[in-house]
Amino acid sequence: MPKRKKEPHKTGRIGWLRAAVLGANDGILSTASLVLGVASAHRTHREVLIAGVAGLVAGSMSMAAGEYVSVHSQADTEKAELDRERKELKTDNVSEHKELAEIYVARGLDRSLAKKVADQLMAHDALGAHARDELGITETLSARPLQAALASAASFAVGGAMPLLVTVIVPEALLLPFVSGTSLVFLALLGGLAAHAGGAGVTVGAIRVTFWGALAMALTAGVGALFGIVA
Repeated sequence: MPKRKKEPHKTGRIGWLRAAVLGANDGILSTASLVLGVASAHRTHREVLIAGVAGLVAGSMSMAAGEYVSVHSQADTEKAELDRERKELKTDNVSEHKELAEIYVARGLDRSLAKKVADQLMAHDALGAHARDELGITETLSARPLQAALASAASFAVGGAMPLLVTVIVPEALLLPFVSGTSLVFLALLGGLAAHAGGAGVTVGAIRVTFWGALAMALTAGVGALFGIVA
């Protein structure tokens, strides 16, 4: 019998896609907003560029640290739950059989079939069955702190480099329209790409990201202009 080809699912992308999209989105938005805020305060081209570079480096490290700590906390929780489940399987295996069978009954199986399924799955991999069906922990969706941290830092740096490159190329007098305009285009493309990769609507994803990006940049530019007048 030929081996059944495994059907690809988009859920396998959730871990790295979430970190990468959030990182790139924050990179574009944070760096562009910072550049616009400083430029609106009537700073020199050099000062704007320095602020942008500093924001990119600080943001990349902040994203990496925050993502690592957050996802590592999730991983610690998963490990603790698995350790507890492992002990329960050793000390009260009969109750664990019943518990797993009840889960399948709640999902629609009749009681006799649910018991057979629970028995067979536990004979094959008891901890794996309980991790998946009782705790909701799977290999695909399990926490990977280092992967998430590296993806966040790298994607933030790539995203932040886009408005920063525009800042380097464009003359000081044209910074505001060019940085804001190109950044909104970048955000729209990123939102659409992320939606497509996740199987969602491209247009809705692009509009959602662009709207909030425009609002954030407008507010930051307004604050910069206000401080520029006061100074």
